[in-house]
Amino acid sequence: MGIDRTNRATGLLIELSEDGGSLYERLTRGIRTAIVDGRLGPGHLLPPSRALAAELGCSRWVVNEAYTQLAAEGQLQTRQGSGTRVTAHATGPRPDRAPTTRRAPSAPPVVADLRPGTPDVAAFPAPGWTRSMQHVLATADWEPSVFPQAAGAQRLREVVAAHLGRVRGLTVEADEVLITCGTSHGVSLVARVLAARGVAHLAVEDPGWPRLHQVAAAAGLPTEPVAVDAEGLDVEALTRTDARAVLCAPAHQFPTGAALSPARRRALLAWAAQRAAVIVEDDYDAEFRYDRRPVGALAGLDRNLVVYLGSVSKTLHPGLRLGWMVPPPALRRPLLDALDSAAAGPSTLDQLTFARLAGTGGYDKHLRRVRKTYRARRDALVTALGSHAVIRDCGPVRGIAAGLHLLVPLPPGLHDHTIVEHLADRGIATVALSGYTTRRHPPALVIGYGRLSPSRAQWAAEQIAEVLLDQPPTSALGRG
Repeated sequence: MGIDRTNRATGLLIELSEDGGSLYERLTRGIRTAIVDGRLGPGHLLPPSRALAAELGCSRWVVNEAYTQLAAEGQLQTRQGSGTRVTAHATGPRPDRAPTTRRAPSAPPVVADLRPGTPDVAAFPAPGWTRSMQHVLATADWEPSVFPQAAGAQRLREVVAAHLGRVRGLTVEADEVLITCGTSHGVSLVARVLAARGVAHLAVEDPGWPRLHQVAAAAGLPTEPVAVDAEGLDVEALTRTDARAVLCAPAHQFPTGAALSPARRRALLAWAAQRAAVIVEDDYDAEFRYDRRPVGALAGLDRNLVVYLGSVSKTLHPGLRLGWMVPPPALRRPLLDALDSAAAGPSTLDQLTFARLAGTGGYDKHLRRVRKTYRARRDALVTALGSHAVIRDCGPVRGIAAGLHLLVPLPPGLHDHTIVEHLADRGIATVALSGYTTRRHPPALVIGYGRLSPSRAQWAAEQIAEVLLDQPPTSALGRG
């Protein structure tokens, strides 16, 4: 039995058997089978009868009759001006197929999203981005090639170098900047290069962002946790390990919110110099400091010891997958080779669009605007939390006034992951501190405010307070 698949001009895949009736009957049966199998889903627009008839080499009458028959069966609906579509109730499993597994009950809808590290994507500067893209597409800047430069678009590297010098105190030339798909991509590349050079493991902050730890391990560089306290990474504890590389966030540690103190900064650089080690600096949200002028990047103090990583994931949109890396001179060539061999980088169009946005001042304007927004949201949340005695009695929120998250201590004896589950039942999404650490910590919630409006902050604080008041006495609970 021969099969004719009609997928040439219209793109519609229909199987027509060579026997079993007239062409009209076979076409009707083929479309019906595609609907029942789910290959043509509800709302799918079928080709116009003229186009499908031309492809099949038959008269329009054959196609029209097939459409009419299936419409009479309730499989299709035809409306003037909107074409012929599969009806909403047309699909279903074949009788001889096993029934599908029943889905688990859906979780309550999220009313307040307090998950940390999430920017307000609604604040994305869409008009400026669109104008920048149109400019790139309309000028000679847009020169797509089969093999774009592994280091990234030259214009973007120039813009990033200028931005880092102006905002992060990192004086670099454009050729020293490598463009990546974001921080995770950068960590993966660094881990791959260090592992090839004989580095046995990567020291990481504990608590810390587990995604980066997983990325490093997947690239062949296992991680070793090092404690974090109110001054940031415990460098003394780091010296007691045999690590020759460390990943840290000096400007704003995640999730504790601590900034690496000046004394710790000096000690960390001294450790790296003495041990010929590498510091991987995750500068993920340093653009957002609200209580004072941001401190410069650690890499600005010694370019030979630090691999600097930055991105637009927190400032613009995580979906852009656009970041940059400034490695020490000794690691630039190996990292560039790793980029080249992976043949994976951000879209050239996105690179040039961002370069245009930043080069014309649009990025700085966006940062000034959202910085005010996030500061107002943080202030509103801190005030709302402090208005409830059950929260206030646990101590002040932790973390410097920066970034997109803060740490809320909980009463001793509670399990923070249990509090998170109770809040989820009330439509509040947040994260327990215990989810970010391998050690025992006092219970706390890691709360993000990037998408939390001031009006919703008071309601969220009330819900947290009510959940805490509903808990049994702490004497009846174990340590969280």
